[in-house]
Amino acid sequence: MLPAGVRVLVACEESQATTIELRKLGFNAWSCDLQDCSGGHPEWHIKGDVLNVLNDGWDMMIAHPTCTYLTNSGVCWLWNKDGSRNEERWQKLKEGAEFFKALLNAPIPLIAIENPIPHKYAVELVGRKYDQCIQPYQFGHTESKATCFWLKGLPKLKTTKDVKDEWKRLPKNEAQRLHYLPPGPERTKLRSKTFQGVAEAMAVQWGSYACR
Repeated sequence: MLPAGVRVLVACEESQATTIELRKLGFNAWSCDLQDCSGGHPEWHIKGDVLNVLNDGWDMMIAHPTCTYLTNSGVCWLWNKDGSRNEERWQKLKEGAEFFKALLNAPIPLIAIENPIPHKYAVELVGRKYDQCIQPYQFGHTESKATCFWLKGLPKLKTTKDVKDEWKRLPKNEAQRLHYLPPGPERTKLRSKTFQGVAEAMAVQWGSYACR
């Protein structure tokens, strides 16, 4: 099958980073998010709830759902300072896990869902652990940010450019740049961005697989 005949949904992506890489290769790729896109191609963007378009005959989906309540770094907020359960946080966790499961169980033959390392309660609610964990330094970026993939019908990504040695030689504040970002909306945005090298690898490797 030619790339133009492969319909790809890139869920929960306003940046269009992955969508653009897929489009460069000729794929019929569409970003979808509740927000307007910031990637400069509204003609390739579906603004709205991705759950409403999961049944629209996609061949592949790459999803980047919000990780706020599922990520391991946020597990401490499940309890109040007095040790009691933060019921509001637990409810948000359940809602986040249900959304994640809806994506994972979508009627699409090829699926990859990206998220940071989850805490054990998230794994229990989602129903299974991730299939692969990568780092940006495996794809040409001297950065550290563990990124996990839950896969359905797709192979694990292969390293394209290993710069781990260069990353290890950086000063700590540079090597762990994302960790040292000040709190605020910009920190959240920068930490959730898809690295160019990873976006390219997903487009090339999974796109080629979808064309078989």
